[in-house]
Amino acid sequence: MVITFSIRIKFVFLLLFLVFNSCKTSGPGIFGKKSLHEQYADKITNAGLKSTALGSSWFKVAEQSISSPLTITVPYKETGYFSADRPDAVGLRFGVLRGQKLIISVERKPVSNFILFIDLWKAAEGNNLPKYLATADTSTYNIQQEVDETTSFVLRLQPELLGNGEYTVSITAGPSLAYPIKAPGKNHIKSFWGADRDGGGRKHEGIDLFAAFRTPVIASANGTVTRVNETPLGGKVVWMRPEKKEYSLYYAHLDTQIVKDGATVKTGDTLGLMGNTGNARFTSPHLHFGIYTFGGAVDPLPFVNPVENEPEKITSSTKLIGKLAKTTASPARIYIQPTTSDKTNTLLPGNTLLRIEAAHSNWYKIRLPDGQKGFIKNVLVIETAKPLRSHTLNSILPLLDNPYSTGAKKTSIPSGETVDILGMFDSYYFVITRNNLTGWIKK
Repeated sequence: MVITFSIRIKFVFLLLFLVFNSCKTSGPGIFGKKSLHEQYADKITNAGLKSTALGSSWFKVAEQSISSPLTITVPYKETGYFSADRPDAVGLRFGVLRGQKLIISVERKPVSNFILFIDLWKAAEGNNLPKYLATADTSTYNIQQEVDETTSFVLRLQPELLGNGEYTVSITAGPSLAYPIKAPGKNHIKSFWGADRDGGGRKHEGIDLFAAFRTPVIASANGTVTRVNETPLGGKVVWMRPEKKEYSLYYAHLDTQIVKDGATVKTGDTLGLMGNTGNARFTSPHLHFGIYTFGGAVDPLPFVNPVENEPEKITSSTKLIGKLAKTTASPARIYIQPTTSDKTNTLLPGNTLLRIEAAHSNWYKIRLPDGQKGFIKNVLVIETAKPLRSHTLNSILPLLDNPYSTGAKKTSIPSGETVDILGMFDSYYFVITRNNLTGWIKK
């Protein structure tokens, strides 16, 4: 959708009211207090813009970004661009493990006069609809969310109407609890959840961290010590309940217990010293660390895993973002996810026209003329500046605004005129005329 000058002026005046009021609190919505996106949507409706082509398109892409997001893997980072000429929204779906802390941060260029609405949803599963979870404040542009169950999320980014600017979104997931021992290094976990115990008679319901004898064992959260005792299996143990959590932390095989029942502790306080009591008396000193819910034990590794996973550096050129480009002369594949192991892919003919929407690692996130989105390796994309070849028409042809017979006619190109072919899609050429008009003609 291309916005003419007169239409833009009309919308600018109508949107002045929205811009100055978009972050003020509205009445309660279906989720209680309305998100900033909902408040802004209400103002579009109240201003009479929802019934316009531009306004309705804004609502449509907002819904599509939630219902049909692209799938990614965390950690993830992309740089993209929103153009004022066409309403758009980014939808990204990803999985996070129970016990992790999800961290989403967004940077914008320009920082002023470019407002993005950033919303986090629990993805639709089965017959369940997407569930709204959180929104980023427009002063910080970040979301932090502790994950209570292993599930998939959808992140939506959408600018205001006529919003124009670049964004970089970073999504990471790390531990929600502090590491349970105070020791140099991070490579202490040697035995994991589900490992065989007693010759396969039972499974390991925790993780084992090995370090020097009498290494400090610490509180992984603020909370209350609920039990300090000794058992045949765990030896000297400490149980604690983190504040506002539906689970308990279990520390076993201690040499010395330092805290008492009922003690209030802060993150990092010493609970005891590492040992090998209980059924660990013939092993090296270590801490058995477990997490127990009302439904039983859960894997504690995501809660405390110290391994730092940072998003891959973006190596694709950002100069093409927001611009038309094309595949190289050879056929190229686009993928639903940015990995060549993704079996859901489409083989495109050479010189297929596409629009670059974002850059991630050595990939581009693209949109085809038919609206299909996906990822393509950056080495398979080139600019459209250099024409494929010249083409002389042998009949009058309409210059269309899209590669379909239903496309609106921009003008007619007379027989005998020569045009430059910049790319192609399906049975159409994307061309530029001698009057510098671009559009589609039938092959």
